[in-house]
Amino acid sequence: MTRPDSLLVLADGTTFEGEAIGAPAEIATGEVVFNTVLFGYQEVITDPSYAGQIISFTYPHIGNYGVVADDSESRRPYCRGVVVRDLARRRSNWRATADLDEWLVEHGVPGITGVDTRRLTRHIREAGSMPAAFGTADETSLKAAALAEPGTDGVDLVATVTTAAPYTAGTGPLRVVAYDFGIKTSILRLLGEIATIEVVPASTPADDVLAQEPDGVFLSNGPGDPAVVTYACDAVQRLLGEVPVFGICLGHQILATALGGTTYKLKFGHHGGNHPVRRQATGGIEITSQNHNYAVAEGSVPGADVTHVNLNDGVVEGLRCHDIPAFSVQYHPEAGPGPHDARYLFDEFAQLMRAKA
Repeated sequence: MTRPDSLLVLADGTTFEGEAIGAPAEIATGEVVFNTVLFGYQEVITDPSYAGQIISFTYPHIGNYGVVADDSESRRPYCRGVVVRDLARRRSNWRATADLDEWLVEHGVPGITGVDTRRLTRHIREAGSMPAAFGTADETSLKAAALAEPGTDGVDLVATVTTAAPYTAGTGPLRVVAYDFGIKTSILRLLGEIATIEVVPASTPADDVLAQEPDGVFLSNGPGDPAVVTYACDAVQRLLGEVPVFGICLGHQILATALGGTTYKLKFGHHGGNHPVRRQATGGIEITSQNHNYAVAEGSVPGADVTHVNLNDGVVEGLRCHDIPAFSVQYHPEAGPGPHDARYLFDEFAQLMRAKA
């Protein structure tokens, strides 16, 4: 099969050659980041936290087991595109329902294969995540599109991925209201084992949540800059002290902001399934799944202890409040894909809710 030639051009002018895959696109733009997982590309592509971003996979062979309808983490991909070294031409998995290439076409996601992703990764690590453009257009047009792409800073991407209306999930005995900032299916599955969940839009006022008299409130993962999701921060400030709160990823950053903390953008983010994190209470090391470009500034959150620390770069990976029942982690204890070292946190949330009751 002959594929059209394609180029990936970064905002600084660095150019990579390849071939077009997925949905046809003369020009597609977004903020390019790299992910280091060795498997689970479908779960990565369908994680709403990638809204506004182009995902480059460091693992060279992508698509070799196709895609499986039951393995998606959301109703559709929200990423702007996919970059791979070598797209498999044939799937080998009895569960597969489609090839990755045809699935990308179905969901309108463009991509590029044949790219030297090792060189791309090294460049991003040095220069940082940046806007980019790729497609079948000429290099000059792609460079202009990359320069015009705003990236994720100061953009409310949560509004593009949150549910339009509340819905219920899970059958557990406790009652949880979950804010959907871009919630993953794996999170709902694990929360659903301990609680019946009312999933609500990101802009839901705190009074509407408290009117449901939940045992706890969950703050989900999601894309983009936490500083612009001010409506979520306002709601969480109102909820703190009224009901137990547990946050993951963006939910962690929103909780920290509601407590008076500050956030900042990492140079190239954490995107992968093997980040070592130290649990401060025990000294134990958890291997974690991560996907975020922003982080909580160390020492900026009054009234909370740091519970987890990233051993690669010292980033704050967890917080627990002193006087109110609220805690959060920056990484993804549900994984999907990734290790299950931190799934105990869902049990800790259940214990916190039962103690409050």
